[in-house]
Amino acid sequence: MPCDARDPVKDPDRLTRNLLDRYGIVAALLVMIVVLTILRPAYFPTVGNLTNVARQISFNAMLALGQFIVILTAGIDLSVGSVAALSMVTLALATHSGLPDALSLLVALGVGTLAGLLNGLGLTRLRLPHPFIATLAMLNIARGITYLISDGVPISGLPPGLRWFGSSDIRLWGEGDKLVAIPVSLIVVIVAYGLAWVFLVRSRTGRHIYAVGGNPQAARHAGINVDRVLNIVYVLCGLTAAMGGILLAGRTNSGYPNAGTGAELDAIAAVIIGGASFFGGRGTVGGTFVGVLIMGLLRNGLNLMDVSSFWQMVVIGVVIVLAVFIDVLRQRASQQAR
Repeated sequence: MPCDARDPVKDPDRLTRNLLDRYGIVAALLVMIVVLTILRPAYFPTVGNLTNVARQISFNAMLALGQFIVILTAGIDLSVGSVAALSMVTLALATHSGLPDALSLLVALGVGTLAGLLNGLGLTRLRLPHPFIATLAMLNIARGITYLISDGVPISGLPPGLRWFGSSDIRLWGEGDKLVAIPVSLIVVIVAYGLAWVFLVRSRTGRHIYAVGGNPQAARHAGINVDRVLNIVYVLCGLTAAMGGILLAGRTNSGYPNAGTGAELDAIAAVIIGGASFFGGRGTVGGTFVGVLIMGLLRNGLNLMDVSSFWQMVVIGVVIVLAVFIDVLRQRASQQAR
């Protein structure tokens, strides 16, 4: 029987590509950790710094999770930063109006969910030509409403129960300088990512999301309700943006109207760095989380090396371009291998 040249076991080149696709991003993360440890041994590997990184990445992690689900359908959501800001300002206003903590949380989550639903309906009912249009409009609408309801000023002073999500830690062991603790916000992120993995891998709707991203026309012919799938993914993206806003509000003890400005770019970068494709139908929840870690460690490392914030913007921009370029090369290689 002739050998199948496309068998990854018998084709060394394809085997290498498969290994790089699966484990290349993890290897890049480990290399980054080693390099930062060598460059800043007295600062980077400390428990305090790593705990701070874990707390800081939680906001981007929630936004990236929703963005990932949208990108699986070959879509994009530019409004996540604005929706997060609207949700956190709504949370602060709700608590200041005397609503109970639980109800304030539901209101904030409801605002994000509604924004996501409107994004989805813009595509499925208004038939806007591209998610870029619908979500760009929501970016401006949500940001404008945020400034209107807050009068453009931060709303400080959240109840302890709400601050707990974004600023508290759970002690694991040790005391004082040797205290090892895990931020509550990171636990929330891990739970959210675990639920997303189960939803995408184990549920029929999750499989439909991958199918729609891979080939929407084929998905329609297979009987999949594509409009319903798109509405679901944008609702989930709005919901996770609201959750990110709640975590950020807890960490900063306020709702401020300019929160999340440009955060959609970090979220998109984390998703693409994590192995997802702008062309849809490709990517994993775990890869997205690793992408978030890389973005968080990159910013932390630049801060520890006293790199100007202006240069940091340049570096992040270059990383985004490289990530997208790698995605394009990966897509070309995949098409040539067929």
